[in-house]
Formats: sequence, C-alpha cells, structure tokens
Amino acid sequence: MRMSLAKLDQPEIAKMEKDLERKVSAVEDEERIDQFAKFAKPRIMAVGIGGAGCNIISWVKEKGVTGGRLVSVNTDANHLKISDANRKILIGDKLCKGLGCGGYPELGEKAMRENLSEVIDEVYGANILFLLAGLGGGTGTGGVQALSEELRKRYATDETPHLIVGVVTLPFEIETARMQVAKKGIQRLKAACDTVVVIDNNRLVKLAGNLPFREALGVANTTIGRFVKGVTETITTASLINLDYADLRAIMVGSGLASIGVGDGRGEDRVEQAVEKALNGRLLDVEDVTKARGLLIHVSGGEDMTLEQVHHAGELVKRSIPPKAKVIWGARVSSALQGKANVMVVLTGVESAFLRKHERRIGRFKMPW
Repeated sequence: MRMSLAKLDQPEIAKMEKDLERKVSAVEDEERIDQFAKFAKPRIMAVGIGGAGCNIISWVKEKGVTGGRLVSVNTDANHLKISDANRKILIGDKLCKGLGCGGYPELGEKAMRENLSEVIDEVYGANILFLLAGLGGGTGTGGVQALSEELRKRYATDETPHLIVGVVTLPFEIETARMQVAKKGIQRLKAACDTVVVIDNNRLVKLAGNLPFREALGVANTTIGRFVKGVTETITTASLINLDYADLRAIMVGSGLASIGVGDGRGEDRVEQAVEKALNGRLLDVEDVTKARGLLIHVSGGEDMTLEQVHHAGELVKRSIPPKAKVIWGARVSSALQGKANVMVVLTGVESAFLRKHERRIGRFKMPW
C-alpha cells in the first residue's frame, strides 16, 4: 500500500529528500569520475627510428605490451617491411628512395623533415613518448634529433602534459668517427628531451663478452625493451604498487642523462640476486652513483612474491644513492614469474666519464675525443 506524502510529517519528507539528493549526487560523482578516468589515462607511445630503433620496437611487439602504441620509422624500406609495429612510416622516400641514408646523420635529419608532418600527426599528443634510436649512424642519429627538437617546439606552446624520453645506444669505442657523431647527437638530445637513457655497447664487452656475438648485442635490445614495456604496463595497468604519470615526471623532467640496468633472480634469495645484477649490469659507465638525482625501481615477481621482498629490493638499491634523491617504485605480479624475480633500476641525473670530452695521446700528438 502506497503512503501518501500528505500523511507524512515534515521531518520525514525532509529525510526522504536528503536521501534522494545523496543518491543523485552519488550517481553524478560516479559519472564524473568515469569521465575524468577516460582522459586521465596517460597515452604512451614508443617510436623506433632507424634500424636499431625499429629492432627494439619489434622486440617489444613480440613480447606484447599493454597500454602503449608502437611506431617504427625508417629510411630503409626493406628493413621497415620486416619490422613489427602498430604503425610503420617510411621517411625520406624522395631523398633516399627507400634505400637508407648510408650512415650520414645529415641525410637522416633531412629525411625526417621530409615526412615530419606525417610522423608528428602520429605521435603528437602522447603524454609519455619514448624515442628509440642507435646513435652513430644516419637515420637514427639524424632522425631522432629532428623529431625530438620539433616535438619540443610544439609542446612549448601546448599545455598538454608530456614527457619526452630519448633512449639511445652508443657505438663501440673503436668506431671513432661514429662515436663522435653519437656524442654530438647526445648533446642535442639532452636539450630536446626531458631525459636521455643511454646504453653503451662498450659495456656489453664487460658484461656479455663471453656470449655469442648476436646474443650479446641482443642484451641491449632486451634491456631497452624491458624498460619501455615495464614502465608502460606499470603505469597503464593495475599493479601491486602502481607508478603514475606524476611519479615518472618527478624524476625525469630536466634530468639529463639516465642509466638503466635489469636483473633476474630465482630461488629463496631471488630479490637480492636480481638487485645485484641490475646494479652491476647498468649499460652506462656512471661516474658517481651518489650524485644521481632520481631513482626508479620496478620489481616483478610471481604470486609468491611478498611485500617484504619488494620493500627489501628498494632498500638494497637506495643504499647506493644520496638520501635526498627522489625515489619512485612499482611492483607487478605475474603468474609466469613463480619463484622468480625481475628488477629494473633507472638512475636519472647521472654523469658519465666516458661521454666527457677528453684527450688521448697517440705518440707525441694529442687527439681530442
């Protein structure tokens, strides 16, 4: 039997009105949160430029990545054809005719500018943009410089939150001319990117020198791939301990050079093993770890990984950096890692003695490099 409003006293009517207001407000709040959640999810993109960059994109695509878009850009049509990405863009087709640019950075830069509007249309608007390239050659060196500088100009007049992270590899030291090209490229990238993560192939000689040649060179691709995949998925998908966009910006904006290392472990002391390998296996010779301005720690493990183990990993890494350094950390659980642990360490704001301009003496002559 329905109750007539006329038979209700004033306090009861007031109570019913308040209950109705609360329900309406709850629905409106939920809709508002949903609306913000759709736009607040960061758009993440990784762009491989040149042969080395496209190879890394193919590695990440093969392993699978959640929440990020992968783009390959090259002047070499045949290499681009066998690359694996969400989008492939051939640049400099008028200049290079799809044959590459022969290791000349000037041609790589011109090739990128020839198709710059197409590339910008694809990548512009991403909140986090990884630019992957091998320095010392043509397409990667020239292309990544041209793209990063143009993006910096565009974002300077745009309020879109963004983070541009250059991720580059250096040639071997015996490749003197290529190394000089690479060093000049890094200086330009430091001015255009928020952070430049550097992978030095010379470190591979120390860390993976006993591995077969192809497998040793794959260590660099794997390290970069795991960095891009780990950061992307920890920001965009539910994790045990989430990283968020603001966290990443806090340690990477204006940080100059960065060094990364990854490590694996298994068994009871798997976390300690993984941390030790990540710290000792960094692929850039850092001059003084205690001068690092920021630290990112990411830990992955199976369902058997405990919070204590994750915290212990962070404590082990923090011992080697200054107490005032900004530290962010994330952790993910994967059923495929039962009994195992993966640790990724990223140190930002570091300096490398290897990249400093220095003089070497050959006979009686001083050679500046």
